[in-house]
Amino acid sequence: MRLFVALDLPWEVKQTLAGFAFNLPGARWVPAQNMHLTLRFIGEARRLEAEEIDHALAAIRGRGFSLVLTGAGWFEKAGRVSALWVGVERNEALLHLQAKIETALRRIGLVAERRRYTPHVTLARMDMPIGPRFAEFVQSRNLYRSPPIAVEHITLFSSHLGDVHPEYTAEVEYSLG
Repeated sequence: MRLFVALDLPWEVKQTLAGFAFNLPGARWVPAQNMHLTLRFIGEARRLEAEEIDHALAAIRGRGFSLVLTGAGWFEKAGRVSALWVGVERNEALLHLQAKIETALRRIGLVAERRRYTPHVTLARMDMPIGPRFAEFVQSRNLYRSPPIAVEHITLFSSHLGDVHPEYTAEVEYSLG
């Protein structure tokens, strides 16, 4: 199983974000039903590992909080855009939750995440040279601000490769309250 821990988003927010798609050849836009805010990508896990992950996540305690999606940007590798995204307003509670998840998963033997955590919702994946269309995209969506989103649980998702897009299944929800 390919696993990741994420915050699911309200359907209304997903629909709004899906409406940001525009005609950009080579962009693979994420369908609304797949939009989420990743807290920790885990990757391939065997059944025993998945059970350990489940126990580790179930032991996390915390309080619910709210967050706001805001702004837009892109990730790049070697001068090429790899993803377009919407960001998250600075949120200490979110960063604290993500750190708790990272610690819990490291305690059961998962390798530490090497990249610094950058909370975002991926809108499109691609592999294209940086050009003016990306700056236009970011400028036209940089003032976006979602309504406050209540975070009351985290979700362990599995990912299965589909013909066009992966299919995500919510396996377990863990309450923060």
